[in-house]
Amino acid sequence: MGKVDATKVGSLKPKKKCCKSTKRCVRCPVVIHRMRKLDTSHMTKKELNKALKKARAA
Repeated sequence: MGKVDATKVGSLKPKKKCCKSTKRCVRCPVVIHRMRKLDTSHMTKKELNKALKKARAA
């Protein structure tokens, strides 16, 4: 899948099952849910990348 734009993570289709690894993958349902909860429309690209990094941290 390569590098994913942090702005598009909330609209991705999640995997069926969570991987529960130490750094969650981008398509993990938990990561997508955490990114959807944020108001990403008013965030800068730097803030989005930071939020994605925090959402992926286990």
